[in-house]
Amino acid sequence: MQTVAHILKSKDNQAVWSIAPTAMVLEAIKLLAEKGIGALLVMEGEQVVGIVTERDYARKVHIKGRLSDNTPVSDIMTSPVMYVRPDQTNEQCMALMTENRLRHLPVMHEGKLIGLISIGDLVKDIISEQQFIIQQLEHYIMGERF
Repeated sequence: MQTVAHILKSKDNQAVWSIAPTAMVLEAIKLLAEKGIGALLVMEGEQVVGIVTERDYARKVHIKGRLSDNTPVSDIMTSPVMYVRPDQTNEQCMALMTENRLRHLPVMHEGKLIGLISIGDLVKDIISEQQFIIQQLEHYIMGERF
């Protein structure tokens, strides 16, 4: 089983995008679209105070008839934020995401943000791990035949 630290190292793009809780939702939506991402961490200085996602926008702004240009991110963000540590496994992350219906998890080490993983990152890692195991088993089986 791979750890979160391994998953972070293998990511193509390790950038973590954030926004202030006082920013307007319109700014957050524009940043999500510009960066092609599904979530922004809401930060006050170095402190993670929330997370805002496309799902938050759809459910808490659009459907409720609020206006994006005068609704602060703090009104729609999810807080407190669940997070993982770099030593946790992909299996632990998948269980946490599944149980809590999450798609993104910040990675914290000694109280500091060091990355963000998505459900896509986990799926990619688990598939890669399974392909490696299959190859090893195929080599073992073929070696036993001859």
